[in-house]
Amino acid sequence: MIEQLKSMISENENIFWEGKPDKKCFIFETIFNPLMPFAIIWAIIDFGILGAVAFGAGEQDNILLFLIPFFALHLMPVWLYLGGVLLCTIRYKNTYYIVTDKAIYISGGIINKSFRTKPFAKMSHINLHRGLFDQIFKVGDVICTSNETDSNGVPATMVIGSIKNYTEVFNKIKKLQEDVYTDVMYPNDLRPKENHGYNTEYKG
Repeated sequence: MIEQLKSMISENENIFWEGKPDKKCFIFETIFNPLMPFAIIWAIIDFGILGAVAFGAGEQDNILLFLIPFFALHLMPVWLYLGGVLLCTIRYKNTYYIVTDKAIYISGGIINKSFRTKPFAKMSHINLHRGLFDQIFKVGDVICTSNETDSNGVPATMVIGSIKNYTEVFNKIKKLQEDVYTDVMYPNDLRPKENHGYNTEYKG
C-alpha cells in the first residue's frame, strides 16, 4: 500500500511528512463509533423477538424455518457493525498518510483499496479536531477541506486522523496551503520558477 501510494508522487515533489494513525485510538474509534448503540439496540430487539417466538412456537418448526433467515437478514446493521470492528486491523494496515510540498496523499480501504490525493491549490480550509479518544490517547486529526464540492454540494474533505504530532503536521500543511494558494491567487513576475511577489516561501 505504501509503495503504491508513493508511486503517485511526482519526481518534483518533496515529502515533508508521512505516517499512520495511532493504532490504539484507531481501534477504539472503530469499536465505539456512532453505529454501536444503534446496533446493540437493534440486536436486543431482534434477538428478543426471535427468542420469544422460538420459545412459544413449540413444535411448529415451520415458523422457525421462516424466522431464522428473516432475522438473519433483518440483523444486517448488526453484521455491518461487527464486520467493521473485526476488519479494523486490515483497514489500519492499509491506512497511510503522506504530505508533500504540493499535495496530500491518503490510502485506505479493506477489500477495495483507495488512493486519494488533493493538491494544496484546491484546499480552502485546514482545521484541527480532537475528539474524546484523541484526547485520551494524546493524538489529533488534521481536516483539510477542499474548495470543490461533490454532487450534493458538500465540500470534499481529507482527514489525516489520529496522529501523534498533529500540531506539527497541522502547522506545516497550513503554511503550505497558504503559500500555494497565495501563489495561485496572486501570480507575480509572470510566474517564474521562484515567486518574488507575495513573500511566500513556496517555489515551483
